[in-house]
Amino acid sequence: MQGEKHQSGQADLLLLLVALIWGFGFVAQRVGMEHLGPYAFNGIRFLLGGLCLLPLTLRRTSISMGQKNRQISLIKAGSLAGVVLFIAATLQQVGLQYTTAGKAGFITGLYVVLVPMIGLFLHQRTTTGTWIGAVAATVGLYLLSVTDDFRIAPGDLLELIGALFWAGHVLVLSYLSPRTVPVRLAMTQFFVCGALSLLTGFLLETITLQAIMDAAVPILYGGVCSVGAGYTLQVVVQRKAHPSHAAILLSLESPFAALGGWLLLGELLSCRALTGCGLMLAGMLVSQLWPMLMARGKNPESGTQP
Repeated sequence: MQGEKHQSGQADLLLLLVALIWGFGFVAQRVGMEHLGPYAFNGIRFLLGGLCLLPLTLRRTSISMGQKNRQISLIKAGSLAGVVLFIAATLQQVGLQYTTAGKAGFITGLYVVLVPMIGLFLHQRTTTGTWIGAVAATVGLYLLSVTDDFRIAPGDLLELIGALFWAGHVLVLSYLSPRTVPVRLAMTQFFVCGALSLLTGFLLETITLQAIMDAAVPILYGGVCSVGAGYTLQVVVQRKAHPSHAAILLSLESPFAALGGWLLLGELLSCRALTGCGLMLAGMLVSQLWPMLMARGKNPESGTQP
């Protein structure tokens, strides 16, 4: 039992590290665009992230006969996921030109609430917690992004549309992952997204070797840490982490984005905006944790074992 608690504690710390990496990734994305356009930056970092996963895909992965019968083409699956990822990442990166890292982190985090809402149109069941979370997140978004004359800043609007595509990306992966090898699917989608982004960058932006060298640190952080290491840690650690712990810790990505923006970029949020962030975070947590809370309420002895 002590060994299990030790493993769970280590998993929680590593998930907290993942949230920290992803949160500060918004800062790297903003800084990188001081030298490169949004498409070029995304293209290079996603290609680099895909290369980071390459060693993992070379390991032999055992697949049961039942899984083999359900396999679909990795190229088709990776292309579909990569296109959706390209749209979501583009909206996020372009939006970051017109908003702060902290606001972008919180608005992007709304995908947690949007996933079950979109699931309704796919005839998936939802919970009371989803509706409570959606209301809290909507009020929070209003306080964070909508001005007194009922306008939303262009950057915040792009991040919000991007959150819809991030939610769609989660649903696409939830369908494709059981039918492919997840790590290979992730690597393929990163390469597809990176290639589409870089191609668009060559068409719309001016890309120079000097600009890439000047943006080397943000690119390395965005590619190696956020995409490569962050994804790998999440996949490995969530197998050992308690689901409720994982939900809470990964939701801290948004506050870490705000913290990174404040520490490294000098970004400040008003009291109204901070209240909105708090409501949005509460909405995310309620949406994720409601089924677990209800299950514990029906079985109060489930968490009492030493």
